[in-house]
Amino acid sequence: MSMIRDLRAVVRPSRTTPRKDNGAYDTTRDPATPSVVVDCAVYRDGVRVQTQAPLSPREAMRLVRRDGGFAWIGLHEPTEAEFAGIAREFGLHPLAVEDAVQAHQRPKLERYDDSLFTVFKTIHYVDHDRLTANSEVVESGEVMCFTGRDFFITVRHGGKGSLRTLRHRLQDEPELLAKGPSAVLHAIADHVVDGYIAVADAVQDDIDEVETEVFSPGRKGTPRGTDAGRIYQLKREVLEFKRAVAPLLRPMQLLSERPMRLIDPDIQKYFRDVADHLARVNEQVVGFDELLNSILQANLAQASVAQNEDMRKITAWAAIIAVPTMVCGVYGMNFTYMPELHWKYGYPAIMGITVAICAGIHRMLKRNGWL
Repeated sequence: MSMIRDLRAVVRPSRTTPRKDNGAYDTTRDPATPSVVVDCAVYRDGVRVQTQAPLSPREAMRLVRRDGGFAWIGLHEPTEAEFAGIAREFGLHPLAVEDAVQAHQRPKLERYDDSLFTVFKTIHYVDHDRLTANSEVVESGEVMCFTGRDFFITVRHGGKGSLRTLRHRLQDEPELLAKGPSAVLHAIADHVVDGYIAVADAVQDDIDEVETEVFSPGRKGTPRGTDAGRIYQLKREVLEFKRAVAPLLRPMQLLSERPMRLIDPDIQKYFRDVADHLARVNEQVVGFDELLNSILQANLAQASVAQNEDMRKITAWAAIIAVPTMVCGVYGMNFTYMPELHWKYGYPAIMGITVAICAGIHRMLKRNGWL
């Protein structure tokens, strides 16, 4: 089986459990000695180099310079002081180092002297029983990647989006890792975009639910509508999703089309597949935004129609009540000479006429749809 044929399969979930051969996959750090370095390893010919003790970044680069291969170092939310030594050891550009430490960056690709700096925003779907006006639908994180000739450094921000499982899968594919740091960059890009696809499918279900509630029949067959706050909250979450997807289109296009000496030619062509999937997700997210705009406008229009309908009913009943009010007002005057004042059947006659007029008005208004 060739490396190229398995390129995409590597970053997808596997049914097999990653094995641990002599601690090669042991990426669990001791809780008693916390460190920003989640894992540090050297790969030579696609195989992880076995060491008796965990490597430090400096030791990893010493092995690489002596025996070849490349180092892959994973960091989680390092401070400026914690990252300074690694930045000096690998000659990272100060501007890229500042972005990696501060986080909250737009997805981008920047090329420095001997390295590429790539920013990905990871998106995770937040499960919820029912969408409310305060529901969190998506949660974002960040992965910054430094790609060099003989090193690959990931800086992760956020509680989710661990790359440990991805590292395990890549270590099961030595033919892929033999291509060097660019193979890891592609695997991370594909992993992030696959996450976008899964989130887009889940968000689609939430939008379908809201759309159904807006247009489902309510009383007397009219749409019942829904809480506008739920629609607006979902729109805000889609906007956060869009901020992760849209800016990444240009970097993926550059990685797939422009020759770069740090990107292996065999790997570069497969960035096109990532770019195609990303473009499809971007179209979905743009469609979500437009659809939510339409749903929100429809919901507001339904609320306006419902208010107008209520006002018509109030006006109709006011017109009916105006008849007995007028009659009672006339006969409540203290005049000596009133129509039919001393007639034996005057009271029942006036009441009957009043009821008949009210019934006629009610029938006419109901026929015209006001009641």
